[in-house]
Amino acid sequence: MKRMICAAVLLAAGVAGASDRTWSDEFADRAPEPQTMVGATWESQYVWRGFDVYDDDSAVHVLADMALWGTGFGVGVVGHQSLSESFGDLQRWDGTFYYQNSLYPGAPLATNVRLGYVYYYYPKMNEGRTEDLMEVHAILSWPNLLPLAGLQPSYAAAYMWPGARNPWAEDRNPHFADNATGLFHIAMLDYAFTVPALLSDADSQVVKLHSELVYNDGVSPFGTRVKAGFSNVVLGASTDFVFGANRNIILTPALYYQFSLEDTVNPDDEFWVSVSLKYPF
Repeated sequence: MKRMICAAVLLAAGVAGASDRTWSDEFADRAPEPQTMVGATWESQYVWRGFDVYDDDSAVHVLADMALWGTGFGVGVVGHQSLSESFGDLQRWDGTFYYQNSLYPGAPLATNVRLGYVYYYYPKMNEGRTEDLMEVHAILSWPNLLPLAGLQPSYAAAYMWPGARNPWAEDRNPHFADNATGLFHIAMLDYAFTVPALLSDADSQVVKLHSELVYNDGVSPFGTRVKAGFSNVVLGASTDFVFGANRNIILTPALYYQFSLEDTVNPDDEFWVSVSLKYPF
C-alpha cells in the first residue's frame, strides 16, 4: 500500500547504513595486494530497489569479488536464485567491473567514490518475463561530513537499459525496452555504533543501521510500466560476527523493513531477514 509519510524525515530518523545492501561494503579498506572475497547469503525474501523479485519467496545469493592489485579496479559476480524453484526462470547472474577510490582522505569533505558497470544476465528465456539488462552507476559517500561519529550519508545514481535481446519478452511486451530504460536515484544514511561484545572472544560488537530512499525514474527490470517518483524507503540493521584463526570468516545477520510508496513498483510493505557468510582472503 502507499504510505503518506515524509520519506526524507523518515530517512533521517531511521539513521541507517548500507547501500542497496549489496553496496554496503563497497568502500571498505582494500589491501594493496589482490584481495578476493567469496560468500553466500540467504534471504527470506528478495527485494531489490523496491521490487519483490521472487514474489515473497526466499532466495540464496552467491558472490565472488576480486580487487586488482591496489589499482582501485575490481571485478565481481553475484548469482541470485529463488529457493522455491531450483534453477528457476528468474535465476540471474550479475557481472560487475568497477573502480573505487577515496578523495581528500581524513578531511571533512573526504569522499569515497565508486564507478561501475553491471551486466544482469538471465540464463533462462523465462517465458519473456524479462531479458538481460545493463547498468552503469556512480556511488558517493562522505564518512566525515557529519559531526556524529559513525554517521555517513551516501548517494547512488544508476542508469539501466536492456542488454541481449529476448524475443519472447519483446513479443509479450512491445514496450519492454522503453520500460526497462531509466535512472534510479538512491539516498542513503548509515550509522555504526558499538555495544558490549556478544561473543566472549570479541572486545565489542558493531551494530550497523541502514536507511535508503529510492527515486525511480520510471524503470522496471521486468519491463512493466512504472510511475516515476519516490518508490520506497528501506530501514535495516545488521551486525558482523568474526570467526577463524585469521579472523576472516564473517557471519552477518540482518533484518529489513520496506515502506512501499508506489504501487506500480510494489503495492505491499515488506519485511525480511537475511544471513550472510563471507570469506575474504
